[in-house]
Amino acid sequence: MKNISILSIFVLFSLTTVAQKSVSPYKWDWIRDGIWTGAAIAGTVGGYSLIINKDDITETELAEIVANKDDINFMDRWLEGNYSEDAITHSYIPFGVAFAAPALLLFDDKINDDAALVMGLYLESLSTTAALYTITAGLVNRSRPYVYNEGEIVLGKRLKNNGQRSFYSGHVAATASASFLTAKVFNDYHPDSPALPYVWAGAAILPASVGYFRIKAGQHFLTDVLLGYALGAGAGILIPELHKTKNEKIDVYPTSGINDFTGDRYSGMTFRYTF
Repeated sequence: MKNISILSIFVLFSLTTVAQKSVSPYKWDWIRDGIWTGAAIAGTVGGYSLIINKDDITETELAEIVANKDDINFMDRWLEGNYSEDAITHSYIPFGVAFAAPALLLFDDKINDDAALVMGLYLESLSTTAALYTITAGLVNRSRPYVYNEGEIVLGKRLKNNGQRSFYSGHVAATASASFLTAKVFNDYHPDSPALPYVWAGAAILPASVGYFRIKAGQHFLTDVLLGYALGAGAGILIPELHKTKNEKIDVYPTSGINDFTGDRYSGMTFRYTF
């Protein structure tokens, strides 16, 4: 929430002073993107209110959850009872690196010319990811793996509403959104760069690392992590792609007519390039 607010202020002041450049692969539309981003931030706030207003569970409800642990699907059943405080701490390392990654793009002279636009895309991707996560987490109850741990964890922690937010992993989603947006933007500005395989590999590894530690920590099941990864990566890639500019100098369209010399009718495709 705080990160989105700070980024919103930066983009609001910056985009008013930076004009679009013809070399940019992206185009920002104040009406469309303003509505989209504003709605996403509002959705995040609304989802967060749902989360904090969730009720804790009772001991009776906890006993029922544990009694039905065999209902956990086969992909997740082996993770029931996981818990590690160290893994929680370790998960924040790749999480923090991913959040800082888009700023590294600004050290590239070509991308730095569109700094405000790129940060606008980052804000839009992050707020979209946050809205999807907070609303889902606020509406869906799924016990975290540690809730099933009857030996290591105090009862009070297992009863807290936070224990019912396993579905899905917001940390993984946010990490994937930031890391894949970074790779996508770099790719679009430098499509022929020999560094691209390493950039994309880094984008894939960061959220996978967060997912590994969140699973080990007992915060999420495997399916929670996989869904968070897919939704975050989707936002990080698709939002920049939706802002791609079209080459208006090139036009390809169908054509038909009558040959002036033979009188025959013809049809085909016309390629036009405007200088």
